[in-house]
Amino acid sequence: MTKRIFRSICLVAITVFSASVILIMGVLHAYFSDVQQEQLKMQTNLAAQGVMHEGMDYFKDLDVSDYRMTWIDGQGAVLYDSQSDSAGMENHLEREEVKAALVSGYGESRRYSATLMERYLYAARRLPDGTVLRLSISQNSILTLLMGMVQPICIVFAVALLLSVALAVRLSGRIVQPFNEIDFDNPLSNEGYDELSPFLRRIASQQRQLASQRDALEQKENELHTIVGSMNEGMILLNEKGKIISMNPAARRLLGASWECVGLDLLSVSRNLDLQEILEKTLRGEACEKVIALQGERYQIDASPVRAEDKVRGAALCFFNVTEKEKAEQMRREFTANVSHELKTPLHAISGYAELLKNDMVKREDVSPFAGKIYDEAQRMTQLVEDIISLSRLDEGAKDMESERTELYGLAAKAVKSLEPEADAARVTMELSGEPADVEGVPQLLYSIVYNLCDNAIKYNREGGKVAVRVAAEKGKTILTVSDTGIGIGKEHWERIFERFYRVDRSHSRAVGSTGLGLSIVKHAVIIHKAEITLDSEEGRGTTVTVKFPL
Repeated sequence: MTKRIFRSICLVAITVFSASVILIMGVLHAYFSDVQQEQLKMQTNLAAQGVMHEGMDYFKDLDVSDYRMTWIDGQGAVLYDSQSDSAGMENHLEREEVKAALVSGYGESRRYSATLMERYLYAARRLPDGTVLRLSISQNSILTLLMGMVQPICIVFAVALLLSVALAVRLSGRIVQPFNEIDFDNPLSNEGYDELSPFLRRIASQQRQLASQRDALEQKENELHTIVGSMNEGMILLNEKGKIISMNPAARRLLGASWECVGLDLLSVSRNLDLQEILEKTLRGEACEKVIALQGERYQIDASPVRAEDKVRGAALCFFNVTEKEKAEQMRREFTANVSHELKTPLHAISGYAELLKNDMVKREDVSPFAGKIYDEAQRMTQLVEDIISLSRLDEGAKDMESERTELYGLAAKAVKSLEPEADAARVTMELSGEPADVEGVPQLLYSIVYNLCDNAIKYNREGGKVAVRVAAEKGKTILTVSDTGIGIGKEHWERIFERFYRVDRSHSRAVGSTGLGLSIVKHAVIIHKAEITLDSEEGRGTTVTVKFPL
């Protein structure tokens, strides 16, 4: 803007100066022309006096280099001319100044001479004898006048130009200064031109709108970052070239990427070929869903192309950990298969015994043993169904059961007493020790924990073995310990011992009537009470299970 103002001021100054020079030269030219015409008239009158007194002799030895004298008779014929041969000159009767002189005694004119190729001033005086004396002089042109004044004009022009430049620099600076000093953070606090007030008010209004929009965008951005950042699922946004635009912390942890991964190719962050294949398909415009292995776990990747104006502008990849889901699905399938298998065995036995009895193929003395076997298998099926129902309730969190403060030692004593017949039948001794200790929990589930642990300790014990049950309060926790001197469990089975239908020795389990669900019920009940269960066992030397309940 400063340059434009500077150029404008200089241009105006030069234009004004040029116009002034042209106007002045025009005025001067007219002025000098009038002066020259007056001088010519005076010279004509003087020369006329000389011709009247001396006649043609007046022109002898007359030096009139600056003027041209022409003597014309009353008919327009040239009698004498100081610059040309009078005999060869044309008649001058029609000349303007001659005609005026013949009529009024004096005439003058200004015209371009075709003979001499210059502009001339003419003055004519009629003599008493009827002849006309005419004087002419060449008129100075504007160019001639200008050339004569070129030096002062150049000096004036230089001075005017310097003043114009200085004035333009100063004035343009002063004009632009209020604009340069505008405080756009506080537009209404500026002092300057009144004409700027609407502009500044508009800026202030727009700044308020922008500040409001910025705050809203920042809030939404923070909310989005908080939501995306706290997601357990990984999320990656990429542009159409496969370069990372955004990657949340979960995705960075999953792919082992750093904070500087934005702007890099996904290939440089992860060399997983399945992931690259998914990205390529997505950038071609295909939505893709696939389960791949990452960090030793299974992840389902949902990839969607991001479109704008019917073109793929990028891709969004979401990572969902489906390891537990697949395990749960696998467990469900195994559970269904195991239940079917566990029910099928006693059903076949019951069906076989019943068929024999139905067809009278059993001796009378064997009817009672056969009926006993049918009853045992039916009881086994009943126990299995009851355990499955219990597990289903525990899977749902036992929401229909009320929690209350329960004295665990008395509950353990009750369980031990109820299992004494089984212990006596297996020739196993049971002992209860410890002290009264309270636990906040569901009495039925606490009882099932003690009962199932003791039941397992009896079933997998040796003849003449021992089961020790202890309840104590230690270090802010109530601790239940069930130890036996039975067959023990190998270390390779420790992690899976609490799984449903998992048996270390299947043949022994069926022999003692185990459903394979007792320890699963224990584990679920322990989880509901936010307790901790540990197993310590050695093959051939027995097993110790410890449950620690928080007070």
